[in-house]
Amino acid sequence: MVGPRRPVFVLFGSSIVQFSFSNGGWGATLADIYARKADILLRGYSGWNSRRALQVVDQVFPKDAAVQPSLVIVYFGGNDSMGYHSSGLGPHVPLSEYIENMRKIASHLKCLSEQTRIIFLSCPPINEEKVRQNSSAAFCNLDRSNEACRRYSDACIELCKEMGLKVIDLWTAVQKRDEWETTCFTDGIHFSSVGSNIVVEEILKVLKEAEWEPSLHWKSLPAEFGEDSLGDLVASDGKTTINISELTFHRETQWD
Repeated sequence: MVGPRRPVFVLFGSSIVQFSFSNGGWGATLADIYARKADILLRGYSGWNSRRALQVVDQVFPKDAAVQPSLVIVYFGGNDSMGYHSSGLGPHVPLSEYIENMRKIASHLKCLSEQTRIIFLSCPPINEEKVRQNSSAAFCNLDRSNEACRRYSDACIELCKEMGLKVIDLWTAVQKRDEWETTCFTDGIHFSSVGSNIVVEEILKVLKEAEWEPSLHWKSLPAEFGEDSLGDLVASDGKTTINISELTFHRETQWD
């Protein structure tokens, strides 16, 4: 730990999480929004499915840890939804198993502490043509389809409704964007800055509307060392100072 304790937000998932600090990613944007307010920790594992995540969830989130996260944002499903390979190898997880894996992950996280909040992200759509264009000869054919993504997205949403968890329907949210297939992805799967901004907007909406005590919305959290000081910038009257700890002039997007 460094300095005073802040709320800890953990991003847990596959490559959409691991890459979320790249290319104007949603994880990096959250880290900027929550500067001096919360620590954003990245626990992303490219290529993973829910089966692999379940195997190590108690290592990533030990129940006896001295400090438990205030928020965990979870994403698995894109790799699970890939087609079955005849060798039995690969990331595909049958839909029924995916649901149970995600249920067990959620149950584990709910046991961490009474103050640990959870948001699941459902499977977003993909640009199937761009995925085919970007396929590498190092891999077998990537059997990905929007229809499979939709089924796994729907399953995640229904599970969260059943368990009383917050969930963001990325399948729907992304497709509301004009020309989403060409603007929201870098490679047909992973988010561009445009796609990442959609994720951020949806996360902030949940945090703002959630009836959680304390609130985890960024405007509700105090800035660390945010008290007024005579060492702050001098105001135009030449007699007072202005505390700039929460100014957001540097952001191209002014988040709500």
